[in-house]
Amino acid sequence: MAKKSKKQQQPGGTPATVALTAAGVEFTVHSYEHDPSHPSYGEEAAEAMGVSPDRVFKTLVADVDGELTVAVVPVAGSLDLKALASAVGGKRAAMADPAAAERSSGYVRGGISPLGQRKRLRTVLDASASAYATVCVSAGRRGLEVELAPEDLAKLTDAVLAPVGRA
Repeated sequence: MAKKSKKQQQPGGTPATVALTAAGVEFTVHSYEHDPSHPSYGEEAAEAMGVSPDRVFKTLVADVDGELTVAVVPVAGSLDLKALASAVGGKRAAMADPAAAERSSGYVRGGISPLGQRKRLRTVLDASASAYATVCVSAGRRGLEVELAPEDLAKLTDAVLAPVGRA
């Protein structure tokens, strides 16, 4: 597993790493060899980095009352759609069409980052993130994660913190 600190970040990074660098936020990039046969992108990332799945967060795109919304939840659990709708003042939420999520974010499924998305969407970060000094999220492609403080993640995405994940 290769690590690169902010200062070692090479030019031409992903939109997520470019956004982090531009914001002056401290972060670490973790890269690993993606296995296309692994059943879960998030669990694969946690295993490859040797990090608890509670600290590795997946980025999911949902449709809340007709508006795409990003949910960032631990890979160890799942998204509570009802809680997500409630967190943004909506009535009903469903998982977004994968093609719509890719078009909106500019990333491919399994590599969608909450950072540096093509179109900025409402974002909800699971409240459990605040229990950790750092969390990991996709850096914008499969096999690449960024580790940063959850406060920085919330600030850069204008995220609402709410209990939207379930074990």
